[in-house]
Amino acid sequence: MPWLRSLMLVVLISGPVLAADWPQWLGPNRDGTSSEKIKPWKDKLEVVWKKDVPPGHSSPLVVKGKVYLHVRGKDKDKEEEGLLCFDARSGKELWYTAYPRAKFSSPFGTGPQATPAVAGGNVYTYGATGVLTCFDARKGDKLWQVDTWKEYDVTRDNKRWLFFGAASSPLIDGDNVVVNVGGKGASVVAFSRDKGKEVWKSLDDKGSYSSGITLGKDDKRQLVFLTGEGLRGFAPKDGKKLWAYDLKDKLQESSMTPVKAGDLVLGATVLSGMVALKFEEKEGKVEAKKAWANPKVSCYFSTPIPVGMHFYTVAGQIFPPSSTLHCVEIETGKILWSKPKVGKWHAAMLKTADDKLLLLSDLGRLALLEPNEKEYKELASAQLAKGEQIWAHPALANGKVYFRDDKSLICLQMPE
Repeated sequence: MPWLRSLMLVVLISGPVLAADWPQWLGPNRDGTSSEKIKPWKDKLEVVWKKDVPPGHSSPLVVKGKVYLHVRGKDKDKEEEGLLCFDARSGKELWYTAYPRAKFSSPFGTGPQATPAVAGGNVYTYGATGVLTCFDARKGDKLWQVDTWKEYDVTRDNKRWLFFGAASSPLIDGDNVVVNVGGKGASVVAFSRDKGKEVWKSLDDKGSYSSGITLGKDDKRQLVFLTGEGLRGFAPKDGKKLWAYDLKDKLQESSMTPVKAGDLVLGATVLSGMVALKFEEKEGKVEAKKAWANPKVSCYFSTPIPVGMHFYTVAGQIFPPSSTLHCVEIETGKILWSKPKVGKWHAAMLKTADDKLLLLSDLGRLALLEPNEKEYKELASAQLAKGEQIWAHPALANGKVYFRDDKSLICLQMPE
């Protein structure tokens, strides 16, 4: 039906960016796809530059010749976070702007978890303690800031606080920036991009570590978030709930970004596995129904990548820690093959313009894969780092891969 086809189109983030830029979480289209191709390599990959940086799991962004990275503050004696800006070609630091935050600690890092977004000449960050900040992308000036956890009473006392810190990467939707806050009556909140003023807030759901996406176009557009309670669809204009599907993780560690795959939307938690939703319209209202569910496809940090009639996903196991790459049928959820031990906790993927998969494990191994429904097919690989955990997704821009480990930001030249 025309309405359904319209609904399932992914709307690109507004704001002019170069075709090869990587301006937000999961790239230009917020789906892990790139407009660039990568050739298999035989020789050692060239490190263009490497810079020491403070800790964090936020992914790098590349926009108009600059690299932005959200980090724990440089001053270890202060409770701060900061935004770093580098020249993309040379790695020269151009500016750094810090701001104070509430006290925060975690056994898996004290830096920011969420990846910023660049739009309209500004950079929008969301820190580990729920501080949403807008910076001038050129000079680094702080334009406005909202302490969302303080504003919407997200605390340990009311059990709305997230143990590992806020991790919802800001979603730019027209004139708004939208994040999964997790407050009572303010589960998902939209703020104006220019002033940081609340535009709307919606639902009572607790927060999650997941980031939202945009589906559809025109009057059929919607925002899709995986909150602490499940998958939800929102009207972009006023935050009205359009539909809901409960998918709650027993550990409250829902992290996967929802993904459009064919005519379905995928969502998963660590312990509950994955569900695929299909949409129907009845009497002008949207209904989300389960197309299939598979408890063995339990995504943790990684985001599934659809290619043709299949999708590829890294399923994380907590005890003992292990990550397995699966090839799965989109329509049925059937696992066609599995490749165990592609990482310890996690491995991130992105898709190139010629439908190759670039996989970066948390153990520092980079691999170029040929999607194949029958078997795991590796075209090239390289060990980039040893002894450093890599939880942030990489960025691919202008023939280079940018990634971070525990201590460094690295620019890697890919073969031409």
